[in-house]
Amino acid sequence: MRQDPQGLRLSPVDAYVLSRLDGVTSVGQLSLISGMAPRLLWPILERLAREGAIDEPPPASGAAGAVDTLAAAAAEAPEGEASSGRPPADATHRQLFETKLHPLREDERVMLASTVGEPELSALCFDPTPRVVRALLENPRMGLAHARLVAAHHGNAAGLEALGEKAHLLQDAEVQRLLLRNQQTPAPLVQRLLSRRRLAEVYQATQSRELPERNRRTAMEVLRRRFAETTSEERVELILRTEGRALAALAGLSLDGKAAALLCARTLSSLVLLENLARWPATPPAVIAHLLRQPMVLRMPQLRTLLKRHPNCPPSEK
Repeated sequence: MRQDPQGLRLSPVDAYVLSRLDGVTSVGQLSLISGMAPRLLWPILERLAREGAIDEPPPASGAAGAVDTLAAAAAEAPEGEASSGRPPADATHRQLFETKLHPLREDERVMLASTVGEPELSALCFDPTPRVVRALLENPRMGLAHARLVAAHHGNAAGLEALGEKAHLLQDAEVQRLLLRNQQTPAPLVQRLLSRRRLAEVYQATQSRELPERNRRTAMEVLRRRFAETTSEERVELILRTEGRALAALAGLSLDGKAAALLCARTLSSLVLLENLARWPATPPAVIAHLLRQPMVLRMPQLRTLLKRHPNCPPSEK
């Protein structure tokens, strides 16, 4: 330091950054301490050097390690990427967390999480500690990109539940998709996500290979509960959109008179749908009678026989 800071005309931000310099702190470390992104720190450091407050800006790499490598990369990112606010690649953030942030005490990481900027903000999204996630969620810089990282990579149910408490983040379709794919997402949160969807979408979740088995089981519970509670129109929509495939998951449930009437008002020409309705034990008598009159059934003796053997087939149709 060449001049007494008291004799310099420094803004409050300049003075704050200057107070954090000790001659050995690097730009990346200063970013962690101050919560300011490296690209914002560089102009301040260069101005401090011009004013004579410091000899030269701190190093951006070398002994500073992975943090400063990332800081330099962020500063040199293409203009489009920087202006979009998109953080660098997930693998780089994970490396930063594992090499520089994870060794810090939990309390230090919690403190950083509430104020830090990029790239450390994205790196802390890989922290397995729920307290850190809760602190991240209070950081004004946290956005959808960070919520998606937490949804995809956080492995603690309590932290994911904290994410689920942020309605503005939970509205994002990608956050929802990643939470459903995360095997640590608590069942109540999975239920909440699926309860907002149409029955046909819930059924798709029960069949999706992207979802872990425990989340598919929860989706099945939601499907059965919703089918019993929802409108007749939505029940019929589920049956038609899945060509009756969803009926295999609905054993023990039934259709009301209105749903049966809606089916009977249609000409049904899908062979898959006709076969699934013929095999579902709860298909109402009126629907069985309607199916027996469909042109495709009249042309297919085996399907007609299957319908006539249905336990709900009206005696007049046998």
